[in-house]
This record gives sequence, structure tokens and C-alpha cells, in this order.
Amino acid sequence: MNNTLIGKIVGTHGVKGEVKLRSDFELKDQAFKVGNKVIIRGLEYEIERYRVHKDFDMLTFKGYNDINQILDLKGAKVYIKREDLNLSNDEYVLNDLINMTIICDDKEMGIVEDYNTGMNPLLVVNYAGKMYYIPLKGDFIERVSLEDMRIYVNSSTKELM
Repeated sequence: MNNTLIGKIVGTHGVKGEVKLRSDFELKDQAFKVGNKVIIRGLEYEIERYRVHKDFDMLTFKGYNDINQILDLKGAKVYIKREDLNLSNDEYVLNDLINMTIICDDKEMGIVEDYNTGMNPLLVVNYAGKMYYIPLKGDFIERVSLEDMRIYVNSSTKELM
């Protein structure tokens, strides 16, 4: 997992090369620092300015000051190199949890397919074709093992299925 998805460009703003980004990334303060480089369609762009406008994250890239230079970026996904987030070994982002196996009382209880953010963030888990949700807040998750690709949950999680 060298690159981490941090959002998608949904449009432009004004005529001076600013892009409008839709992002639910949980570490925006680390990802959208001025000087950080993001990857869009395989090319690196250095963040020159960042701001929030309504529900969007607004970015301007160094050397891009005209709308015509960034029009073709609309619809593109935006990534950042994982090492630029400066995470410690035991830290993770929600995107890391996708495809991890849920383990409860030494038994597999499904695979994480997605997550929902918001006031009460949830993991979306598929267990034998049936979907259920595990809250990220609270005491359901005991431990996340990035090495084993497993999330260990307590036995109260069975009630969520």
C-alpha cells in the first residue's frame, strides 16, 4: 500500500486553477499540507494552497494558475504517498481496513468491504453474503493487525450480525 486514496476531484473553482475535491479522508491536516505532493493520474502535483469551501476541499497546485491547465483533472482520484502521512507503525487509515478479515473468538466473521464516515463511522462487513456494520467508536474493535490483515473484535460484535 504505497499510495493512499485521499479524494476525488469533482470540479474546478474560478479561473485561477483551483480544483474542488470531495474527500472523507480522516487525516486531512496531514495530507493537505502546503508543500505536500499528491498523485493524480500518475503525475505528482505540489500543493500550493489548501482551504475548505462549503463541503469541499479546495486545492491549488504549484505552477498551475489557469483553469485550462487543470480542466482535464475533473473526475480523477487523488492519492498521497503513505510515507508523506508520517504514520507510526501501529497507525492506520480507514482505507487500510478494506479487505481485512474480522476475527471474533478465533473465528472468521467476514471481510471488510467498505466504511462509512460521519458522526458514527462504521465498517461495512460481508459475512457469507450478508452485510452488517461494526461501529468504529466504542469498544467493539480490540485490535487491528496490519501485518496479518485481521481485525480482532470482542464477542459483543456477534449481536450486530
